Amino acid sequence: MRPWRRTEFDTAIGRIAWPALGALAADPLISIVDTAFVGRIGTPELAALGVAAAVFLFAFALFNFLAYGTTPLIAGALGQGNDDEAAKFAGQAIGVAIGLGVIGMVLLRGFATEIVDLVGGGGDTVVLATRYVTIRALALPAMLVITAGHGIFRGHGDTRTPLWITIVFNVVNVVLDPLLIFGAGWGLGGAAVATVIAQYVGAVLFLVWLLRPVDTVPLVSFTRPSFETTGVFLHVGGAIVVRTTSLLIAFTVATSVAARLSSVAVAGHQVVGQIWFFLGFAIDALAIAAQTLVARVRVELGLEAVRRLTFRLLWMGLVVGGVFSVLLIALRPWIARWFTQSEAVLAEVDSVYPILIWLVPLGALVFVWDGIAIGFTSLRFIAGAMAVAMVIAVAVLMLVEPRGWGLPGVWWGIAALVVVRAVTFVVWHAVGPLRGRD
Repeated sequence: MRPWRRTEFDTAIGRIAWPALGALAADPLISIVDTAFVGRIGTPELAALGVAAAVFLFAFALFNFLAYGTTPLIAGALGQGNDDEAAKFAGQAIGVAIGLGVIGMVLLRGFATEIVDLVGGGGDTVVLATRYVTIRALALPAMLVITAGHGIFRGHGDTRTPLWITIVFNVVNVVLDPLLIFGAGWGLGGAAVATVIAQYVGAVLFLVWLLRPVDTVPLVSFTRPSFETTGVFLHVGGAIVVRTTSLLIAFTVATSVAARLSSVAVAGHQVVGQIWFFLGFAIDALAIAAQTLVARVRVELGLEAVRRLTFRLLWMGLVVGGVFSVLLIALRPWIARWFTQSEAVLAEVDSVYPILIWLVPLGALVFVWDGIAIGFTSLRFIAGAMAVAMVIAVAVLMLVEPRGWGLPGVWWGIAALVVVRAVTFVVWHAVGPLRGRD
């Protein structure tokens, strides 16, 4: 098997991955744009945004099952020719998104100070971060509808529609950020208001498109689902919640440790984190293709075809990760200055940069493997492996302050998370369902 040679799956991968690349890369642009503008206000505000971003990253990942759980369910139902079942899964995803969004909004606004204190920081950082969290919490229902919308469209193999919607609401955010941050003089709060408005624009657009039938077939059905459909959805969602919660615990602890080091350290951590997540979301386009195609190809063509598909996807992930590492090396003198002009913060970023360069290709393989395993609905394995990786990463992070490792130590903890996940996926690939028989 030679994964570097063109295969019969390349057209399908490109049809899903290229638009998904645009949508996934555009989605975190809200945080990146906020970081770039807020970094020009001052280091305290940038540090506060770093703490607040960790809170919303946790919320996003906690409810990410609305996308990552919905995609293989809908793709599998469509592969079996069951359009009604796919529409029921979509209706459940939208209903759960709105319900959890409202509950999360109330809780986040009510306990904003306590949550920010838990993540870390002190003095002005806590005050500024709490204000940002309280305002941006209003967008949580919209954020979850957008998340569910991505999952539904991906299940249908349509990544173009989410791309255009994501571009539109990101443009809204780019336009409003400078107007509210500097023009209206609202500072960090202006960035939060701009995000709230942009995400509600995105949620409305997703609902409008989802409620329009495609070739007389509805994408969403709000009819009462069967007990079997509900059970499958909750099973998938529960495993994804465990997986993403474990991931976010590790990243939240990392931000908390950076915040306890200093405001300069957490500001540098925010800059490096935005670069990492931007590249991660971009690489995740291949994982989206894996989720959709593995589920369909397994039903339609069998396991041998899936093996060829997975090798091709992993090869593509390694190549893309390598290209991103080369770009990071080439842009090293300038990339951090897009976010801040503080020499102290730039020095923190530079201390972590070598770790980021070699971590990206390994992370690319992990992201693709994750998509493959989700396509197989090997969700218990994913949840358990992530929990083990989280425990090891947190153990490393707990040594950062006592050992005086500084911000590089924080990112060695994140590197431990990625390395352990890579090892577990190698084992899964060797002895898991890919080694089964049709």
